[in-house]
Amino acid sequence: MKKEKSSIIKEFKTFISRGNVVDLAVGIIIGSAFTSIVNSLVNDVIMPVVGIIIGGIDFTSLEWVISPATETAGAVTLKYGNFIQSIVNFFIIAVAVFMMVKALNAFRKKKQQEPQAPKEPSEDIVLLREIRDLMKGNKE
Repeated sequence: MKKEKSSIIKEFKTFISRGNVVDLAVGIIIGSAFTSIVNSLVNDVIMPVVGIIIGGIDFTSLEWVISPATETAGAVTLKYGNFIQSIVNFFIIAVAVFMMVKALNAFRKKKQQEPQAPKEPSEDIVLLREIRDLMKGNKE
């Protein structure tokens, strides 16, 4: 039982130390931080402007009352304004991610196109070249 437990722990350590898992964790953390920034951009900057353009409508307050409130129960509403808000958030996040990926691809492409400086030959190669040159000198 103990051997099996240590084997599972060892396997878990191997799994968690892979680069992909760490990259995924970093991506999730950055993504959640990025989401709060985009939500603020949408809610505080873009949606007020869109609301003014379409006549001062606040999307989050848009709802359809299916059943009005009674003394014993609250109103049953379909809050489609929140849904519209979520769709706008999605498109803004999608555009932002697309632009980031496009910028990264351009950066990678530019880096690949840059000429690489030739490497200095190793000491063995330098020594062999000197021997070759000395042998050429003896033949002439």
